[in-house]
Amino acid sequence: MRKALLMLSCLTLADCGLAAAPCRVGSAALRIVPVVGDVAAAPTDGCAAVID
Repeated sequence: MRKALLMLSCLTLADCGLAAAPCRVGSAALRIVPVVGDVAAAPTDGCAAVID
């Protein structure tokens, strides 16, 4: 019973932000590149926006 409650609470607390985290981390890593960082990060920003 305890495991079921734990799994249920994890599922209800998990939100789209958790699914969008890889896109956001990739975007932040790409933004570090000096000249083309913002342009290169645009697709991963779009990915995160679609998931949210």
